[in-house]
Amino acid sequence: MKDMLPRPDNADDLRGLRNQFKLIWRLLRDERVNPLLKVLPFFSVLYLLFPDILPGPFDDAAVIGLGLYTFVEMCPDDVVAEHRQELAAEARRRNAVDADK
Repeated sequence: MKDMLPRPDNADDLRGLRNQFKLIWRLLRDERVNPLLKVLPFFSVLYLLFPDILPGPFDDAAVIGLGLYTFVEMCPDDVVAEHRQELAAEARRRNAVDADK
């Protein structure tokens, strides 16, 4: 399942969340992802400009979270897996460099 929650292999939840946003950014730039599907994250963020249904940030966070989750879920599995592997490899390289310091 291509969930939006940080992966268990990410010790730091903020790092996991940052990786999810990197994944979304990569998927938005990937030409193998349907252009109509790429509109979904923008519409979920655009929701912030419209009047709120509920007071406070909860409905905004729910709409944005659901929109981003649905975007990743609807992207082709092989494309998502490829980008996740590249992000994991980048993280391993960063950790190796940090460990050498």
